Amino acid sequence: MSTPTLYAVDHQPFSKAIRAVCTMSGIPFQAPADYEHFKTNKEVAFRAKFPHGKIPAWEEDDFFLSEGDAILRYVASKAPNGDFYGNSTKEAALIDQFIHLADSEVSASITQIWFICNGVIPYSKPAHNVHLERQARALKTLELRLASRTFFVGERITAADLVIAAITQISVNTTIGKAAPSQYPNLVRHLETISNQPLLKDIFGPTEYTDARLLAFVPPKKDDKKKEPKAEKKKEEKPKAAKKPKQEEEDDDEPPADVPPEEKKRNPLDDLPKSAFNLEDWKRAYSNLDTRGADGSLEWFYKNYDPNGFSVWRVDFKYNEELTQTFMSSNQIGGFFNRLEASRKYLFGSVGVLGETNNSLITGTIITRGPEIEPTISVAPDWESYAYARLDLSKEEDKKFFEAALAWDLEIDGKTWADGKNFK
Repeated sequence: MSTPTLYAVDHQPFSKAIRAVCTMSGIPFQAPADYEHFKTNKEVAFRAKFPHGKIPAWEEDDFFLSEGDAILRYVASKAPNGDFYGNSTKEAALIDQFIHLADSEVSASITQIWFICNGVIPYSKPAHNVHLERQARALKTLELRLASRTFFVGERITAADLVIAAITQISVNTTIGKAAPSQYPNLVRHLETISNQPLLKDIFGPTEYTDARLLAFVPPKKDDKKKEPKAEKKKEEKPKAAKKPKQEEEDDDEPPADVPPEEKKRNPLDDLPKSAFNLEDWKRAYSNLDTRGADGSLEWFYKNYDPNGFSVWRVDFKYNEELTQTFMSSNQIGGFFNRLEASRKYLFGSVGVLGETNNSLITGTIITRGPEIEPTISVAPDWESYAYARLDLSKEEDKKFFEAALAWDLEIDGKTWADGKNFK
């Protein structure tokens, strides 16, 4: 029997996890000597073994296996010294659950953000925000799981730890950066624990918490050749156009030279008396702390909230009878939040869908600057599809609703919280 071959590239999370299991368990494998990504895996010989040309890929004599999670399970089953999928069917199910969550919600979102920001698909800010939200939601779930434990399942390293640490490492280098230690301290601690294991240091390599490589959309530069005829034409028709500033030449969004730029209007909310309640600090507290508990974000809120400078509201969708699939309702909330972008500095929201398919409702809470909600919420074209009622936190019923909407454990008429979104 020959030594198995693992076709992989270093940065892939499943590739790291597979190599980690093999290294920790003494399972022999080798890397192909002449593999060139995007070339070798497109060749006929490679496709004869792995029809889709995907990596990681595992070759063991006449046994060919692709898909990272399948390879990981296979090599883990050969490990003589580790229970990488736990000691029971329940532990195995939990491990699969956390791997799937991290892969489908975090890793997949990073891939889509990369596609959007690098022009593989047309840029869309709403789509960019949706994927950032999906990633953040999953990372928060994983963060809470580690609040009281070292590893995701059991008391030793499992496949879940290896995959999630690898995905977290990519996240901090592409979508989170320097904010990672403050936003997700438990995940960062977990990553450092896994990546600094003596046998795994070379596989994971160093982790850099930097904003230098964060994914961001940069509009493409205009083609100089395409501009020349246009500039020449303007020069012939309007000689003054030749004196147009260079900045205006490079940016079609600049107003014509003979039209004064529109004066930027000051938001009246900026003229309100200064408030001791810092909305950005609240958003960080909500993101980093458990919602309930002695040191939770709710306790932070009540210590710092300024009812004179801010107000708290209940929001309800008016047309719940039109709702069908709960995931579609959740996407609707995300779209509503995307259209509130212009009021981000004045708003915080926690809105969810309660119930089940064809029997659900949308409700939640919003914190806004000032005594009225319309000045901030009306920037969204569909704002009138929702009803708004100011909450009085001195009343037990209003306070209970507010806290449950933040904690995502709200229940109304037997309908429990199915999914939700935050506007932060």
